[in-house]
Amino acid sequence: MRIAMISEHASPLATLGGVDAGGQNIHVAQLSAALAADGHDVRVYTRRDSTDLPEVVPLGDGVEVVHVPAGPPAALPKDELLPHMGAFGRRLAADWRRTWKPDVAHAHFWMSGLATVTASGELGVPVLQTFHALGSVKRRHQGAADTSPPQRIAYERALGRAVDRVVVQCHDEIGELLRMGVPRSRMALVPSGVNTAAFRPDGPAVPRRAGYHRILTVARLVERKGVEDLIRALPRVPAAELVVVGGPPGGELAADPYARRLSALASDCAVGDRVRLVGAVPAHEMPAWYRSADLLAATPWYEPFGLTVLEAMACGVPVVASAVGGLVDTVVDGVTGELVAARDPAGLARTLHRLLHDETRRLSYGAAAQDRAAEAYSWPRIARRLTAVYETVAGTPAEAAA
Repeated sequence: MRIAMISEHASPLATLGGVDAGGQNIHVAQLSAALAADGHDVRVYTRRDSTDLPEVVPLGDGVEVVHVPAGPPAALPKDELLPHMGAFGRRLAADWRRTWKPDVAHAHFWMSGLATVTASGELGVPVLQTFHALGSVKRRHQGAADTSPPQRIAYERALGRAVDRVVVQCHDEIGELLRMGVPRSRMALVPSGVNTAAFRPDGPAVPRRAGYHRILTVARLVERKGVEDLIRALPRVPAAELVVVGGPPGGELAADPYARRLSALASDCAVGDRVRLVGAVPAHEMPAWYRSADLLAATPWYEPFGLTVLEAMACGVPVVASAVGGLVDTVVDGVTGELVAARDPAGLARTLHRLLHDETRRLSYGAAAQDRAAEAYSWPRIARRLTAVYETVAGTPAEAAA
C-alpha cells in the first residue's frame, strides 16, 4: 500500500527532548520503518520549519520525509500552528494530485487531522486519526496553563466523527472519546510499539554511582511529567539517586528555567547531591541508560501512552508508574511493575523504597516486563495490526463506518 503519514509538528527527523519533540516523533519514525519493512511505501509529511531543509529526505528503505511549506520556515510552538493548517492541507492535496496519491492517510495529532481531512476531501483518500493527546484531558489537568487553541476540543470532536477510523492507543482514550460523542464503531485500538531489537536486556550500561540504587526517569522537562514529585519523594528513599534524562542538551541545562527550578527544589529537599539532570540523550544511547537503572519511574499527571515505559520494559527494567492514561494498559500492576497514584510523593516514596529493597521482586517484574514488551508491543506486531485497519478502510467511505 501507499501510506501517507501526516505529522505537522513532530518530524521523525527532529532531535528529541524539546518541549514539542518526544513520543510522537518516535512513534511516527518507528511505525513508518516497520510498515516499510513489510513492503509498504510510506511518505511522512511534516511542516518545513527551516530554510535549510530539502523538500524530500530519505529516512530508510521505503520511507521518505516530505517537508511541507506552511507558514514561515522557522521553528514555531505547536500551539501556534493552527492558522497554517489550511495551507498544509492544500499542499498535501497538490502533492497527492500531482505525484503520489496514497491508499490511506494516517494523521498524527489533531492539527494534522485538519490538514489531512482538507486534502482527502478533494481526492477521496481514506483518513485515519491518531490524536496522541486529547485537548479535553489536557484542559482538565492544566487548566489556565493550557496553551492549546480554544477551538481544539471542538475540532477533535468533529474529527472523531469525520474520519474513517480513530486509532486509539489505550482504553482510557476510548472512554474519553465516547464522552465527546465519537462512535465506538469509528475506533480501532492499536497501541504504540517499541523497537525490541534496540531495546533489550543485554548490552552495555551507563556506569553507576557506587553504593546507590538508581531510579531513572525519562521525560521532557515540563511540569506535567511529575519530576517534581519524584524529587519530593527522594528524601524518604535513602541510598538512591534520581537520574533525569530529557530536556535540552546537557550543556544548555543551566539556562533552562525548568531545569533550574528542579535543581532548586532538589536543594530545598536536601537531595541536591542525589539528583542528576542529564539532559537530552541521543536515541542510540538510551538502552544503556535504561539498563543502568534498578527501576524506571514514570510519574506524569496524565499520559496518553508513555513510550519510555515500553522502552524500559523491553530492556527488562521494572516500572513504577502513575495509574493514568495509557500507563494503566502498559504496566500490569504487580506483574511488570507497580502503579501508584499521580501527584502523591509520599505514596510514591513508599513504593520506591519497598521495591529498591526487594531485589527478588524487581527481577521478577523485570523479566515479566521484557516478555510483555516483546510479545505485545514489538513494532512488527503493531504494524501488522495497523495494516489490517488500513485495509479495512481503504475504499470504505467514512459514512459507512458509523
